Amino acid sequence: MYEIGRINTLRIHHIDDQGAWLDAGRQRILLPATEVVASMKQGEQLEAFLYHDGTGDLVATLKRPKAQVGEFVLLKVSAITKHGAFLDWGLDKELLIPFSEQPERMRVGRNYLVKITLDKLGRTVGSARIDRHLETENIELQEGQEVELVIWEFTDLGAKVIIDNRYGGLLYRNELPPGQRRGDRLKGYVRHIREDLKIDVALRRGGIEEVKEAQQTILQALDKVGFLPLHDKSAPLEIKQSLGMSKKLFKKAVGGLYKKRIIELTEQGIRRKG
Repeated sequence: MYEIGRINTLRIHHIDDQGAWLDAGRQRILLPATEVVASMKQGEQLEAFLYHDGTGDLVATLKRPKAQVGEFVLLKVSAITKHGAFLDWGLDKELLIPFSEQPERMRVGRNYLVKITLDKLGRTVGSARIDRHLETENIELQEGQEVELVIWEFTDLGAKVIIDNRYGGLLYRNELPPGQRRGDRLKGYVRHIREDLKIDVALRRGGIEEVKEAQQTILQALDKVGFLPLHDKSAPLEIKQSLGMSKKLFKKAVGGLYKKRIIELTEQGIRRKG
């Protein structure tokens, strides 16, 4: 079985003047001769992306698009035709966004966040109607879970984000690093799933898990250098540069390690006990 609009692992059935024919069950899919190299052999497995070319034939390519079916990505419009807008997604055949999938008429040269989908004929297309493609029920997430975030749009509260290419969420303004833009990808954590199934996310795990991770970071640093010249009076920037954490988190982690008698505290810094 194969998936259109995604990267598939397929075996070379045979090679002829047209190119390499890939075995896709009852079907053979052509990797054009322009992408075949001399070292390719019958029976070899290839990682190939499958899509319909300009003539409507299903073909394979070794090129990698900027996103696959089911994923959201920020793309630039290169042309507008009677069929819709065409966006550059890294392949020779550009991605079509039909007019019906544009909440506002797209313009050449502008970037838009879109989801890669399949139309009724199984061809890859895009949609800029983001809300339509987000799940709002049966949220399969847990608070504290690590997730991938795509920045969707900015609001007075912060930024709307897409979570794991499935759900919508909110990243509050005080969590946003400077310089972020639409389409940027960030690692985040589910902070809270509200009763109305709205999801709040954060860039730090928070709570007990975050403190445990910070403690592990401190202990690893002590194992490596033996002593850390950091303490309550250390500057926040010094702690950040040394351990990659805030001073507030550093103090929580150190306090926990001290209570467990794992470290010793001195006026000059901290060291492992024993």
